[in-house]
Amino acid sequence: MSETSLSLLNRLRSQPDAESWRRLVDLYTPLIQGWLRRHSVPPADADDLTQEVMTVVVRELPQFEHNQRPGAFRSWLRTITVNRLRALWRSRRGRPIATGDSDFLKMLDALEDPGSNLARLWDQQHDQHVARRLMELVQPQFEPKTWQAFRRVVLDGIKAAVVAAELNISVNAVLLAKSRVLSRLRQEMQGLTD
Repeated sequence: MSETSLSLLNRLRSQPDAESWRRLVDLYTPLIQGWLRRHSVPPADADDLTQEVMTVVVRELPQFEHNQRPGAFRSWLRTITVNRLRALWRSRRGRPIATGDSDFLKMLDALEDPGSNLARLWDQQHDQHVARRLMELVQPQFEPKTWQAFRRVVLDGIKAAVVAAELNISVNAVLLAKSRVLSRLRQEMQGLTD
């Protein structure tokens, strides 16, 4: 993984490389597939739609302008997903692709509306998925004890002094571990969730 301070989105827009594209695809393919399957899109269609969504993202990302509003990228991704779902629905008129045409269209309308519960659910699931996946990806960059200190303090909510005693390190080392990992995660999440 590139150690540049540029976020993944900025790297892909200004200095695209195979590793950054792979990171984006690895990050978002499971999210989109899972989301489609949870919302009654048949597995074969979900796989095809995921590829179509990722193709559009790869093609259009160089022109994507982050408007500095929270959730700009995830909203853009949601819009692409809705558009690909609508295209699939239009191509299959007369042959329902989910629980029924009217239910499917209602779901698309709700997903398209940023104020709907379904759009908020998309945002929440997006951010949780991205955070979880980026933690998996950055973990190997840290010593096991550093990661364990971060995990116990941040994810498990254990006080730094308790973690320091558990790991036989100083409280300062625990706080440093927390700071280093959080800094790296913020760097990787920049533009994806904010």
